[in-house]
Amino acid sequence: MKQLVKFCKDFLLFVPITFLFKPFTKAFLFIAYFNKLVSWIRKHKHEFEFNDYYTPVRDYNKRYQLYEFVQKRNAKADEPLIYLEYGVAAGESFRWWLQHNQHTDSRFFGFDTFEGLPEKWGSFYDKGSMKFSMPEQTDTRGTFVKGLFQDTLPGFIRENRDLLSSQARKVILLDADLYSATIYTLSQLYPTLRKGDVILFDEFSVAMHEFKAFLEFTGNFYIQLKPLGAVNNFYQVGFEVA
Repeated sequence: MKQLVKFCKDFLLFVPITFLFKPFTKAFLFIAYFNKLVSWIRKHKHEFEFNDYYTPVRDYNKRYQLYEFVQKRNAKADEPLIYLEYGVAAGESFRWWLQHNQHTDSRFFGFDTFEGLPEKWGSFYDKGSMKFSMPEQTDTRGTFVKGLFQDTLPGFIRENRDLLSSQARKVILLDADLYSATIYTLSQLYPTLRKGDVILFDEFSVAMHEFKAFLEFTGNFYIQLKPLGAVNNFYQVGFEVA
């Protein structure tokens, strides 16, 4: 059987009849990852302490309910916090965390190109979509970092190694939409993660992007993320580093 499998694979390399299915590659990939998403939800939905599944209509303001749950359970308002947000857009989430944690030692960093998406996202958002100006910032604890994550994150980690390795809890919000941005950010932050840190996904149920990045990150880095809360049918999801 092993020899037959090797023969078939080599034959298909030489006579690529699988090209007949090339026009359907994206559709096959989407179905595969969507089924992985459905299976994952069915397996893990009962592990979440806070969950609205199932609701027929999304309410994006529910993300603040998730933030409140995480803050009360994990990231206490009176404790120092390191907040890292990837995909700032208009800055609503960034402002929420600034306003709800007043500890003087807390630090808040928002990463964004502020020039829109660097590549196409799904069927409706082209490169350059969702462009926002850098929000006004008066709280000296907050800093925005402009540019592609692939360009800005390595230097940021080097320059802030002591801060990132401190005892302060990290809350990481992944809201960059794209698979490429999400998997890159997770892989770079991995060495800085400590037990108790929180990772929030803002488009977790987008199968070919944030969910795909989540699967690859947890699988390839052998890291356990404990489910905390989910809203909007797993569109926004929070985990704790176990």
